[in-house]
Amino acid sequence: MGTDWALDWVRRSAAVVAEHKAELSGLDRAIGDGDHGENLDRGFRAVMAKLDGTTPDSPGATLKLVATTLISTVGGASGPLLGTAYLRAAQSAGDADELDAAAVVAVLTAARDGIVARGKAESGDKTMVDAWTPAVDAAARALADGGAVVSVLVAAAEAAEAGAEATVPMVARKGRASYLGERSAGHLDPGAQSSAYQLRAAAAAAQG
Repeated sequence: MGTDWALDWVRRSAAVVAEHKAELSGLDRAIGDGDHGENLDRGFRAVMAKLDGTTPDSPGATLKLVATTLISTVGGASGPLLGTAYLRAAQSAGDADELDAAAVVAVLTAARDGIVARGKAESGDKTMVDAWTPAVDAAARALADGGAVVSVLVAAAEAAEAGAEATVPMVARKGRASYLGERSAGHLDPGAQSSAYQLRAAAAAAQG
């Protein structure tokens, strides 16, 4: 996967966030501040504006542009968390022109580890980690089974979607949703859902 894939991933992420902006904010309204969709959409619109003026020359450079833009434009907790994810992913990708399946797994793992390090959350806390960790685990299994890059990314996307859905019955232990205690159960976590959308965008970009 080269720069064209990374750029397509970003464009697809921006499009799916814009499409589901109201849904994501609605999910956040139930257990948080109600601005997750708006904030994320603003961030990705800023990313697209940056890309209008420059074309990164590697997947890593593309991911770094996303990272710095999200950190500077997205409010709430999701800006620093996702910004850190994309920054760690960029560092993992390095200056390579193309990423093979193993490198893609490493990129996804680095992104997840960045979120965990920044947010101090773990699986079961009802956060975006509940989408990212299953995605990383599924990607690693696909790689171990000899899967190509597309197979790795599709496995990650499917696991992220299942992981997001699995947050519904959870009681939040981190973030603003944790203030609700037991009342946070029964709601889909907005960060997990938006993460699943972004990981599906990565797979769709690989599939062409």
